Amino acid sequence: MAKKVLRDVQSEPDSRRIAIDKVGVKDIRYPIVVLDRKNKFQHTIASINMYVDLPHQFKGTHMSRFIEILNEHRGEISVRNFPEILGKMKKRFNASTAHLHVEFPYFIEKSAPVSKSKGLMEYRCSYSGELREKRDFVLSVSVPVSTLCPCSKEISERGAHNQRGIVKVSVRFDGFVWIEDIVKAIEKSASSPVYSLLKRVDEKHVTEQAYDNPMFVEDVVREAALNLQKIKSIVWFKVEAENWESIHNHSAYAFLERDLSEKGRA
Repeated sequence: MAKKVLRDVQSEPDSRRIAIDKVGVKDIRYPIVVLDRKNKFQHTIASINMYVDLPHQFKGTHMSRFIEILNEHRGEISVRNFPEILGKMKKRFNASTAHLHVEFPYFIEKSAPVSKSKGLMEYRCSYSGELREKRDFVLSVSVPVSTLCPCSKEISERGAHNQRGIVKVSVRFDGFVWIEDIVKAIEKSASSPVYSLLKRVDEKHVTEQAYDNPMFVEDVVREAALNLQKIKSIVWFKVEAENWESIHNHSAYAFLERDLSEKGRA
C-alpha cells in the first residue's frame, strides 16, 4: 500500500499579497544558562518568543522549526550564542529578519547592610535580539528600589513618606557587561536598595539611609544615567523609573534615553 503524502498547507501560496512582519511562537518555557559573575554560570527558566518575517506569497510558516532550533541549543542559550541562534532562524526559514526575546529571573545573593544576613534577590532580565542586514542586541534589567519623597521630608514635622519602585534599564553595549554591574548602578541611584532579608538593625539602617537620601523619581533616572555612563562598554541606554506611591492613588514615572556611541556624543 502506497504511503499517503501529507499536504503541506503552510507552504501553499496565498493570494492576498500581504507580507507579515513577525510570525512565530510565544511564551515557550525553557531552561537556559546565564553568565554569573560570582558562580560563572546560573541555570534558570526563561520565557522565549521567536519570530521571523513571512513573505506575502506564503500562507504560513513551519512553527515546529522554532522548537527544533531551541532543542539544538538545549542548555546553551546565552548572550554568547544569541547571534548563532538568530542566524539559524533566518537561514532555516529563508527569512529577511529574525527576532528572539528571552525573559528570565536572575538571582543575586545579597547581604543585609548591618547584620550581613544573606538572602537571594530576584531581578527580572531579558535578552532581545534582532537580525536583519545588521545585528542588534539589547539587555534589559528590572531593579526594585526604595525612595523617600524630598517634598514630604521638607514639609513634614515628623517623618516622610516613602515607597517601593522599579527601575527598568535597557542597554546596548560593545564587548560585554555584567548584570551585576547594572544592578549596582541602579541601586546606587535610589534612596536605598531593597533586600530579601533584613534584621531589626538592618531595618533601622535602611530606614535612616532612605531618610538621609531623599529622591524624586526624576532624581532616580538622572542618577541612573550618571552611573550607567561610568560603565565603559555601554553605548546606549534607556532607563525608566516608576514609584508606587504610598499616599497617592497613582504612580510617579520618569524616562530618559541616551546614545553614548561616537555618533550619539557628537
